[in-house]
Amino acid sequence: MAKLLGPDFISLQVRNLSASRAFYTEILGLPIDARFDTPDFVLFDSSTIPFALRQATMNLDDMPQPGLGVTLWLDCDQVDEMCAKLEAAGSTIIKPPFDGPFGRTFIFADPDGYRITANQNPWDRFPLGGSQKR
Repeated sequence: MAKLLGPDFISLQVRNLSASRAFYTEILGLPIDARFDTPDFVLFDSSTIPFALRQATMNLDDMPQPGLGVTLWLDCDQVDEMCAKLEAAGSTIIKPPFDGPFGRTFIFADPDGYRITANQNPWDRFPLGGSQKR
């Protein structure tokens, strides 16, 4: 019987690919997978679900907020340090760091207004097969 297995790829459409690329690489620290780096698309070399940016194929200015209704979470090794880095770069912090059920977490906006939740996953401390499950 056919079934879906879960998220396999995430891509955000952005207004200005070069500006968003700089934000995600220089500020957030995501490395680029050189095999998928074109003028209208960039794939990051992620250790989790593949994550990419694409030049928008629609006018995002006509949208009240890109991604409204979808919550995108990115795994982060040091939430407080990343939040401070974003604040220093002038990024919008929607909700400052707090301890939640999925670890240390904060919410920020990217250059297009996508709301991104960064969390310091508490289960990353445990190896596969350890006492905690994801």
